Amino acid sequence: MFESKVYVNRRRALTEGMAMRLSGDKGIAVFVGNVDAAMNYRGNDYKFRQDSNFMYFWGIDEPWFAAVLDLDSGAECLYGNDVDIDDIVWMGPQPSVASKGEAIGCPSTAPLAEFDKAIAAAVAAGRPVHFLPPARYYNVMKLAYLTGISTDAVRKVAPMAEDCGRHASLELVKSVVALRLIKEQCEIDELDKAAEIGYLMHTEARRGCKPGVLEQEIVGRMEGITLSKGWGTSFTTILSQNGETLHNHSHHQIITPGRLLVVDAGAQSNSYYASDFTRTYPCSGKFTTKQREIYDIVEQANELAYSLTKPGTSYWEVHLATVRYMLDQLKSLDFVRGDVDEMVACGISGLFMPHGLGHNMGMDVHDMEDLGENYVGYDDDQKRSPLLGLGNLRMARRLVPGHVVTDEPGIYFIPALIEQWKRDGTDKGFVNYAKLAEYYDFGGIRLEDDILITADGARRLGPHRLPIKSADIEAIMANE
Repeated sequence: MFESKVYVNRRRALTEGMAMRLSGDKGIAVFVGNVDAAMNYRGNDYKFRQDSNFMYFWGIDEPWFAAVLDLDSGAECLYGNDVDIDDIVWMGPQPSVASKGEAIGCPSTAPLAEFDKAIAAAVAAGRPVHFLPPARYYNVMKLAYLTGISTDAVRKVAPMAEDCGRHASLELVKSVVALRLIKEQCEIDELDKAAEIGYLMHTEARRGCKPGVLEQEIVGRMEGITLSKGWGTSFTTILSQNGETLHNHSHHQIITPGRLLVVDAGAQSNSYYASDFTRTYPCSGKFTTKQREIYDIVEQANELAYSLTKPGTSYWEVHLATVRYMLDQLKSLDFVRGDVDEMVACGISGLFMPHGLGHNMGMDVHDMEDLGENYVGYDDDQKRSPLLGLGNLRMARRLVPGHVVTDEPGIYFIPALIEQWKRDGTDKGFVNYAKLAEYYDFGGIRLEDDILITADGARRLGPHRLPIKSADIEAIMANE
């Protein structure tokens, strides 16, 4: 938890942001915190993780809390229940809800049952009830019950002026996005902590990448570090010798000489701020000639993207410049033939990099993706491309200081995708399929860092950067 003024200022800024978007009776903003979720029976629950938006504005990292912010009067109330003797037997004495409210600068508190009554009163009075699209199913059901709309509608976003009371609020989504996209110094400090934990877990992965080792053993040691230093992983760890499968969560294989190991993993600080790094290691400790050629292209693409990342530049432009460089290098190796600018315009890069260059990151590893990817990652005058690769770009906005983005170019040889393009003629004659046939067993390479946009450029998060140059990787692995 941060100092109380952080949460007070955030709620005030939210009220002011909503006032700029609304007129007349502005209504109330409703926040439902997460609850315990049974893993296999009540009492044996999954590890608790608070809703990020609730945590951002209200700072209470416990289940069974909710809050209401009156957008007209500025009044606010935190709802939760004090523990009784049955709870104390199992949990020991606990701070009161009132004291928790004081800690976040919200002196008005009430029992959780009063939350339902407050929403019912607002609905009965015809006041707008603004809420964010929920991720957890309990919160979907709760909001549907309180507002009287369907569970499907609760998950959808629409302007209140057009669809008052029948969907999640676009105005609230945009106001929250505007605040959470720009990281405060206290958040940057937490992101640096998460990056350092990520550095340690990836160092363990590199050290464990030795022939004969089970992938699962490496993952276990990595994730142990995240639990000893922070909250845990920021997403399900990707560690695989089948790097052409972008999100491969299977860890059943033995590290085998001659293959490549892609490790995409991150950690959360105890305040939930995330890191997200990717490195690719030669399982033999040394790259083959083919592996080094592709690896060095991706490494230079990563460096190029970083050099272009600065205020005033859109990440859309950085993505295009990065894939143009990659295609130019692939052309020099005879994977593609023809005019590189035409290839970029036709989306040929999607065959080799089907994902975007990066995404926003913060309290969520894909920051605020639950609020709608286009609202978070795109300016109002930008539209998502239909092209494979560019169309999957999660962050396209013009960059401003305080943005945090990932820089994660990759090159993959995906046999099924290659065959489909060949069959359908998607490549428009640019692709040399005879050359690609030699790489069906190659896998893939991805290299990722976390970037903070600063006033005069950018910096990588964390006090240390994971080794990335092919020669450095080989030298370090030879001595581990």
